[in-house]
Amino acid sequence: MTDATILAAGPWSPDQVTTSWREEAWLPPPDLERRADAAIAALADRGSPAHDGLAARLANWNASAAALSLELEPTRWALRLVDGESHSMTAMCVVRRDDGRWLAGRRAGWLATWPGRWTLGAAGSVEVGENPAHTLTRELEEEWQLVPREMSVSALVSLRSGVVALVGLARVPVEAEPVADAEHDEFDWWPADAGAWPADADARLKRMAALLERL
Repeated sequence: MTDATILAAGPWSPDQVTTSWREEAWLPPPDLERRADAAIAALADRGSPAHDGLAARLANWNASAAALSLELEPTRWALRLVDGESHSMTAMCVVRRDDGRWLAGRRAGWLATWPGRWTLGAAGSVEVGENPAHTLTRELEEEWQLVPREMSVSALVSLRSGVVALVGLARVPVEAEPVADAEHDEFDWWPADAGAWPADADARLKRMAALLERL
């Protein structure tokens, strides 16, 4: 994957992922701070919610076949909007039905990231004090009102943007019925074979699917 680096590969169960939190917030370099300010201002100019606050940053990690431990610290949420070594933490919950199909949702045009584009499953920033393995389940319920039959934590991945993602895989029954939140204006169950996905499926989504198939 040219746009991502796998830091650690599972799978792990959610209870095998542990976290510790530093008390002090991480302060970004001045240039990164200025670009985050500009990104927030640009969101306000186009009418997108321009909230900012504190979210998680990955400070350190350790992995084995039996466990993944994450050391996190608070930092500005807005740092995830700009390329750089922010190591802002996000959780990405990919969803598959028991027949192999993938849940895809088109993100609403007002969103800060990937507006109007298709993504897999649910994703969101990790709140201060939260275990990212719990973020996976929370985001899935908030975005799609789905409770997984099975959840596994697949990998810790560093994205080219500088964001670090905890990637999870949720399994749901064939009869599962997603209910989209306001962040999505359409959804579909894409075929089990990523080669049969629609033409507007981003190549990065196909690479993510290929990664999960290997784990």
